[in-house]
Amino acid sequence: MVVGILIAIIYTLGSVVDLYMIKLGGSPRGIDLTSSWFFGIDLLSWELFVVLPMWLLVILIAIIAIWIGYSMLTTPAPVPLEAIYCLSQRYRTIGRGTSC
Repeated sequence: MVVGILIAIIYTLGSVVDLYMIKLGGSPRGIDLTSSWFFGIDLLSWELFVVLPMWLLVILIAIIAIWIGYSMLTTPAPVPLEAIYCLSQRYRTIGRGTSC
């Protein structure tokens, strides 16, 4: 679960945030929302079409890994087979005075 969270954070910082900072030149500028630029990134840039689908795939895999890790963390341990056998023997011999 922790590895999935770290991968999601590191990949986001290394891809989408890095592309955003490169397009802005590392410093905030005035934003004109009426032009073809959205927060400093051209919406028809080839870099955007390469980075975003890959980012979505990595985030999807990371979310699945986080979900599996969370499920493994919160699922209780199974009952040992010896306990199941002992209980079945105990119910068979009720009143006979034997126990496991």
